[in-house]
Amino acid sequence: MKVTKNDLTILYYTSNQLEKKNPYFVENTKKQLIEAAEDLPIITISQQPTIIGDNCTNIVLGDIGRSHLNIYKQMLIGAKEAKTPFVATSEDDIMYSYQHYHSELPKERVFLYDMSKWSIFTWIKPAQYTYRDRQVINQVIVERDLLIETLKERFARVTELLKTRPLDKIIRYWGDFGRYEDLLGVTVRPTAHFFGSVPSLVFTHVDAYGYLNHGSRKRLGNPRAFDIPVWGEAKDIMKLYDKNYAE
Repeated sequence: MKVTKNDLTILYYTSNQLEKKNPYFVENTKKQLIEAAEDLPIITISQQPTIIGDNCTNIVLGDIGRSHLNIYKQMLIGAKEAKTPFVATSEDDIMYSYQHYHSELPKERVFLYDMSKWSIFTWIKPAQYTYRDRQVINQVIVERDLLIETLKERFARVTELLKTRPLDKIIRYWGDFGRYEDLLGVTVRPTAHFFGSVPSLVFTHVDAYGYLNHGSRKRLGNPRAFDIPVWGEAKDIMKLYDKNYAE
């Protein structure tokens, strides 16, 4: 399948926190995203001006803060702006592959997850890749209308639940699409998986939003590798995160 610019828009949502903490790394992930996207349109939904490539539309929300719900709020805003029938999620600490965006589109009304992804825990030495067989929000390709419908239902449900319980009791069930929806009280969304021929690289690092909850207690998955096809050795990839990296 050849995915074209008329099929798919990339939604890049960011708080711009990482650009303050590690601008060198973000410039590298942006360069990779431009290569991976090729001519696909990119919509950046950001808190500070953020342009990625020549096919980019930037929606600047201002300093709305860094939160779990804002990730999905920015995603919804971007989906409403998109003009293509499908959209793909994108985050600022991932090296996406060309194959991730250009290999598959959902054949039904499902959230399609690319399971071809390796992670790098930046505090682990020697540097290595690690794999977990888990569907993650930053690897989704989905019909634009289905994403909008799903998120609008979720936000309406949160508004109702806040009348009787605190926010932290609600968002624990606001996970990746296809998880916990029955506990949140919204429509359970079906999912499907594919494996891109070249994986994306997910950096797990101290400035990530998820690190606030899990810290360095987050465990490596299996299998693990020091060297993988196309990307090469993990110690060399780490130099895209930290130009002074040394083991």
